[in-house]
Amino acid sequence: MNAETMPIGGLVPDSTYVDIDKLPWTKTRFAGIEAKTLMEQKETGLTTLLMRWAPGARLPLHEHVEIEQTYVLSGSFSDHDGTCTAGNYVWRKSGSRHEAWTEEGCLVLAVFLKPNTFFD
Repeated sequence: MNAETMPIGGLVPDSTYVDIDKLPWTKTRFAGIEAKTLMEQKETGLTTLLMRWAPGARLPLHEHVEIEQTYVLSGSFSDHDGTCTAGNYVWRKSGSRHEAWTEEGCLVLAVFLKPNTFFD
């Protein structure tokens, strides 16, 4: 059985259930940041990620091509506008640019309408 399961009865699903524990953590190109891809539409760029940031991890300057949404499950992360803590949510408008970092580490659920553009 893989991470995506069929509903009981084997009908063609309208919903896709994802067993997150069965998904591997994948290293990103950024030190200390790993992700599990929960949903990805390659043709549109829409992606939902579970992201695990180690203490001290930093995401370099990047631009959000479309709206980005992040819900913090544990820990916290910051940018030049403030800090988002566990149980809180932040969204960024299309065209916004920032760096992000965490002192304590964090686990976040992030939704991207299009992939970010990085300037590193």
